[in-house]
Amino acid sequence: MNKKIWAVGGGKGGVGKSVTTVMLGTMLAKKGKKVVLIDADLGGSNLHTFMGIRYPAYTLADFMQRRVNDISHTIMETPVENLSLICGADDILGLANPKYSQKMRLFNHINKIDADLILIDLGAGTSFTTMDFFLFAPNKIIVLLPLVTSMQNAYGFIKSSLYRHINRIFKKDTRAMEIIAKGMVSDEEKRIESVADLKSALKSVDEEQYNKLVECLHNFRIQLIVNNVKNPRDTKIGTVLEKVSGNYLDLNVERLGHISFDPQLDRNINNMLGYLTSGSSGAPSPSIYDIAGRIIRQMNGHPESYNNVIPAKM
Repeated sequence: MNKKIWAVGGGKGGVGKSVTTVMLGTMLAKKGKKVVLIDADLGGSNLHTFMGIRYPAYTLADFMQRRVNDISHTIMETPVENLSLICGADDILGLANPKYSQKMRLFNHINKIDADLILIDLGAGTSFTTMDFFLFAPNKIIVLLPLVTSMQNAYGFIKSSLYRHINRIFKKDTRAMEIIAKGMVSDEEKRIESVADLKSALKSVDEEQYNKLVECLHNFRIQLIVNNVKNPRDTKIGTVLEKVSGNYLDLNVERLGHISFDPQLDRNINNMLGYLTSGSSGAPSPSIYDIAGRIIRQMNGHPESYNNVIPAKM
């Protein structure tokens, strides 16, 4: 179970995470894996449009409002062999912020889906629902562009989701929560600047809680995909985010790969299905192929770090 569920997020919108999810799912399906895509953008779903589906028979709204009792009834076949889709919902007022009980029921059903891989396309921003989907998935992917602003948004999303996770773990410990709260305050004089400082502060109060935080950070694994790469220099933004996340959040963030810029993809964004099924040999294909291969090797217990791979010439 831990190896099959992957969340794909990206801070703010416009970084290409939905397109990345669709291309990656298609490539994994072509490699023989049974893949299910879940559109978790409950306020603005669009994966069904990319897959050439105009009017989904069922969406997550039907499941969450109990018009269907099992999430398997919302799974739709796509024109790509081995690739299925659960459509999001953007037509029900309030569904973008479901209740805790609704989310827990949804997560329990997702765990039971019969698939080799489940890719969850997250909504934009740092809403609690988006972060909860991100935290639910054992495998977490952040998509970013080779822009400083995109890196800042990605870092903000990682930090917010990490602190939401930490708050959940320590919510019953008043002393620990008082210390943790200082990591998110805006007042520079009162703020704890880094997670390393947070660890030190916790250790001075309670060794057991310190060890719990260390374990939490160790298990909080995030991998990066740099999108729209036009030259090898563009991949350096991933290195910067890795270092910043290590220095301030004490996280071991690694790159999963990069996706090369492809003008053909830009021209076909309104005909995504045609692009996916045409056997295109465009620029993204080799990089998507490499990323899919790394995911499969991780599933098989043979992880390979992108950092040890020299990017192909562009």
